Amino acid sequence: MQLSHTAATVSSAFDDPNLVSSAGLVPVVRLAESARLGELVDEHLSVPTDKGSHAGLKVMSLVAGMVAGADSIDDMSVLRHGGMRRLFKHIYAPSTLGSFLRTFTFGHVGQLDAIASRFLRALTRRTPVLADLDTTDGYVMVDIDDTIVEVHGYGKQGSGYGYSGVRGINALIVTISAAALAPIIIGQRMRKGAVNSVRGASHLIADALANLRKVLASGTSVRVLLRADSAFYSHKTITAAIRAGADVSITAKLDPAVRAAIAAISDDAWAKIEYTHPVFDDETGEWVSRAEVAEIPFTPFRSKKKSQHVVGRLVVRRIPDLNKNTTAGQGALFECWRFHAFFTTSDLDTVTADATHRQHAIIEQVHADLKHSALAHLPSKSFAANSAWLVLAVIAFNLPRAAATTAGQGLAKATTGTIRRKLITIPARIATSARRIILHLPEDWHWETAWTNLFNRAGCDPPVPVLS
Repeated sequence: MQLSHTAATVSSAFDDPNLVSSAGLVPVVRLAESARLGELVDEHLSVPTDKGSHAGLKVMSLVAGMVAGADSIDDMSVLRHGGMRRLFKHIYAPSTLGSFLRTFTFGHVGQLDAIASRFLRALTRRTPVLADLDTTDGYVMVDIDDTIVEVHGYGKQGSGYGYSGVRGINALIVTISAAALAPIIIGQRMRKGAVNSVRGASHLIADALANLRKVLASGTSVRVLLRADSAFYSHKTITAAIRAGADVSITAKLDPAVRAAIAAISDDAWAKIEYTHPVFDDETGEWVSRAEVAEIPFTPFRSKKKSQHVVGRLVVRRIPDLNKNTTAGQGALFECWRFHAFFTTSDLDTVTADATHRQHAIIEQVHADLKHSALAHLPSKSFAANSAWLVLAVIAFNLPRAAATTAGQGLAKATTGTIRRKLITIPARIATSARRIILHLPEDWHWETAWTNLFNRAGCDPPVPVLS
């Protein structure tokens, strides 16, 4: 590519009132309206004073700004340009939206949580974002993990130095995914930065699994597997999932009980698995790998009353503990291993259980996606305002993903940034003909079919079919 040097291309002027930079907001906002986001806010959110008036319109503005790429209050100005006021009504100034968020209290954040849950249920009825979840073979995966959102200065309420050593505030996220479905967030909670990861996790797990049951159509049932890392290895976490009807797959801490169980595994119980850099042996039909897995019956937290015991299996993966300082050509005197164990109540075989547990890392992609979008910053010094911002960021995460499943063309599993680039931030010129607004979009736009699918099907009733 080379810049054209003709005279017509070297001047610029911001003077066209009929241009918009994010034409994809038209079908996305239409989809949000069809799922009653604004109405749900007006029905269930009761922020006081004049700053809380027209709450539904203000939440719609915040979510639309996040979908368009805003990651701070000031960035909400992305909605106030060119012909946006011809396409949308009640576009609020960033200062007004900031005042609205600062009015929130802890109770209002709880109300917004409930709205996010109801909105997700409405999205699943109007889009194929969780289509055929009840017919998925195997388990539906529910993952929980927390992440530190970095902040600077001492003005942020609740900020502190957590496990990462970075000053920030802790965001706890619960996602749902399956083999054919990209992750969707079904639970979220903001916590102070120095909090222990497991604090409050059992309550969020119970709420998220209850929300999942409501998302599913009545009369349907799925098998659910809760996955988590060792930070959530606690009796409360395990029993909360079991009581909600889920199986668990949680990394175990190498405490004395776990070490004793590993030591009790017989030498002939280990099976080689496909791991990092494996080689397949055609003659034996096995993977040549240094990693091996085995399992043993296990009951964690035996200090609890017998009636509170949870019986399951300890699945252990071991890999050689290689000493890089060993002199070349001189082998080790005896083989040492590094062990990774997790407790599970699933009925998956040993190898499948291990591979399934390792896929828990998918939630890290969700964290990265959020931090590359609306959660790049926490805009207020108020902890409640930042908690509300997290909930809105989750809504703005789920909404484009639902739109992408409606658009099809392979975008169902795309990241938010990819969806935004291909479907949302597409420029358009507004024209009027016979009292109708016409959007003139770029010629030869590579994702024209996907955008047209979304535009024609957003807000349709009945729901659109699944698009490949």
